[in-house]
Amino acid sequence: MESCYRYSVSAFTWLCVFVILIVFFISDHLNSFTSFSAPRPESSEPKLELQRLIVSTPDQIRAVGSSGSADDHQHRNRLINTTVIRETKKLSRERVLEQGLARARASIRSAARARIVTTATFKNDNDVPVGDVYRNPSAFYLSYVEMERRFKVYVYTEGELPIVHDGPCKEIYTIEGRFIHEMEHGAKRFRTNDPQRAHVYFMPFSVAWMVRYIYTPLSFNITPLKQFVSDYVKVVSTKYSFWNRTHGADHFMLACHDWGPHASQGNSLLYNNSIRILCNANTSEGFNPQKDVSLPEINLNGDDLSPKLIHRPPPNASRPYLSFFAGGLHGPIRPYLLQHWKGRDNEMQVFEYLPKNKDYYSYMLQSKFCLCPSGYEVASPRIVEAIHSECVPVILSEHYVLPFSDVLRWEAFSIQVETTEIPRLKEILLAVPEEKYRKLQEGVRVVRRHFTLNQPSKRFDMFHMILHSIWLRRINARLG
Repeated sequence: MESCYRYSVSAFTWLCVFVILIVFFISDHLNSFTSFSAPRPESSEPKLELQRLIVSTPDQIRAVGSSGSADDHQHRNRLINTTVIRETKKLSRERVLEQGLARARASIRSAARARIVTTATFKNDNDVPVGDVYRNPSAFYLSYVEMERRFKVYVYTEGELPIVHDGPCKEIYTIEGRFIHEMEHGAKRFRTNDPQRAHVYFMPFSVAWMVRYIYTPLSFNITPLKQFVSDYVKVVSTKYSFWNRTHGADHFMLACHDWGPHASQGNSLLYNNSIRILCNANTSEGFNPQKDVSLPEINLNGDDLSPKLIHRPPPNASRPYLSFFAGGLHGPIRPYLLQHWKGRDNEMQVFEYLPKNKDYYSYMLQSKFCLCPSGYEVASPRIVEAIHSECVPVILSEHYVLPFSDVLRWEAFSIQVETTEIPRLKEILLAVPEEKYRKLQEGVRVVRRHFTLNQPSKRFDMFHMILHSIWLRRINARLG
């Protein structure tokens, strides 16, 4: 019995030892099996995808999967493969640019809800826009500041003088050359030499110079203009990837010549997708205010406006004439205006061509209202001249999108009259109460800086207002 007991104990002991050995053996093989059958990529790949889809800022990168202690979080960060970090960064300049624009939109929307620009928010800035002439002063100011902070323009270097990188800097198409010159030589804050950092891409050709150098006078054949534009787009779209990436939606051209819209037809994507900055902002001829920009027309005979418009009489100076106009019989509206008012009424000073002994700007400075009828095309330099003479503009046009109307309330500093109402023009102008007229005139003074070309350019001047209009279309924001 005792021997049987000893035998049982001995057998049990050996059995335990055997079981322990089996357990160690299985455990070792189980570990090696697990390490091959459940590789890390299965768990890390979804994390990488999550970072790509959700992460938008470095702070958020740190916050991804942030449950657990700070030590655990730091430990996990050390274990992230460097290629994953590179992949996250690679998500990239394009994404970073778009995230910046998203933050700008959010800031602008917040300001739009506030509507009021407070000095506490924008202290030490004398340029803050205020007044009824703005649709939303707060949103406009925040948008402008965001533009200064972020907006980058790449100017294509392709093309040769004089048609590319140059343009007229005098007379009626002044704005073409002045904008190109300022963009290429003056706007250091906004121009980038790295196309990867750009929000928009500028094609710096001049339609006015195309008409001068490659158009056959009196032929009315604008095919060479379209062909030039087509060739230019082909060059930049072949050499760079940016045009093809967006089908031209983040590219822009600028033209003040009447044939600017026709030249843009040289490439269908340019016409339909790109931002076209045009003086001839006629919606009946394809101008799309959702993507295109209305360009003010300004006529400079020198580097600046007439000295009479720079050194104006005091605001309370006498203005004996109710209205004034002098100009040729261009288009359908002017003949109708002259038919009813030329030489008919001493208060309504309407001329076809001003007599040589009369001074054009003196009449503007002595008139309460300046009539601005369209000619062959919708835009007129008289609008800018009227603003600088503090003569309330009377817009006589059809299908015309007025410049900077994303931001400005034109009804606060101008009168818009239907062309069918031209026979009643005097009646309409006399019906404007004196108090309203004074407010309109004050509005003209407020917006004057936005219609001024400076060398070098200044904040909120015409150059920067054009840039801001492009910026709004790039971020797709409405300030109304």
